[in-house]
Amino acid sequence: MTKVRLIIGILIDRLVGDPQGWYHPVRTIGSVIRLCERILRKLFPETEKGEMAAGVCLCAAVLLFSGGVPALLLLAAGRIHPVLPLILGSVMCWQLLAAKSLKDESMKVYAALQEGDGEKARYAVSMIVGRDTEKLTEEGIIRAAVETVAENTSDGVIAPLLYMAIGGPVLGFLYKGINTMDSMVGYHNEKYEYFGKAAARLDDIANFIPSRISALLMILAAFFLGMDGKRGWKIFLRDRKNHKSPNSAQTEAACAGILGVRLAGDAWYFGKLVKKPYIGDPVRPVENEDIVRANRLMYGTEWLALALAAVFWIIF
Repeated sequence: MTKVRLIIGILIDRLVGDPQGWYHPVRTIGSVIRLCERILRKLFPETEKGEMAAGVCLCAAVLLFSGGVPALLLLAAGRIHPVLPLILGSVMCWQLLAAKSLKDESMKVYAALQEGDGEKARYAVSMIVGRDTEKLTEEGIIRAAVETVAENTSDGVIAPLLYMAIGGPVLGFLYKGINTMDSMVGYHNEKYEYFGKAAARLDDIANFIPSRISALLMILAAFFLGMDGKRGWKIFLRDRKNHKSPNSAQTEAACAGILGVRLAGDAWYFGKLVKKPYIGDPVRPVENEDIVRANRLMYGTEWLALALAAVFWIIF
């Protein structure tokens, strides 16, 4: 049943994506994280050890919720009717994948750039990146959009797909809980340096293998798509560690090499300039079409990940 649910989920995501206004379970996970944070900060002392202990408790609570609720829902569905777990599980798999929404949001940036509307493009890219966008040039806007598609090819598409291929939607939701926690509390700042440490480390572990598989599949997809997979491999080997996170630069390095552009570098976050190394070589300047190419790579990588999942199912 895992195979069928995942395939149906991928097809629904390809057709529907994440319609605006529809319920999404990640929002519920986010609300639970905020609620747990408020409670735990009251229960534990505001010391280094206290905040780290609170962060560990947060991880335990979120994992219990994000994995336990889907498991109970699927169990209850099976008691009502044997077909319901297939339907509900397929919907869960769809909700855990972000390929179409990632494409749609990044293509809003592309459309605005094609219209020559810089302000509209800045607003569109601000919806999908964490950095400050007010000072971004047109080149910076393109780079930000490409980087987001490249990085989220792993976090939003391939990683959940691989986890669901192994353990169905329950394991997929466990991963999504970890990923959502990291995006909300895994910051290196005064507020979250210790409280968010456990969540950040857990996310590093959960994404360690998927991020590398994603990069390798992206390079392979480049060959099928007539892009420069050879250069992608070269830059991947050289620049995949050019980030504070052990995982974030994996697909960014592969994408930069494949496209022949330079990504990353210094960026503004919350009004502060953050120094970051470049990823890739500026073989040519970035252009609007690189956003389209990055999305083609993302979809190509997704289909190869499904093929890899099929091999796993045949063997095991």
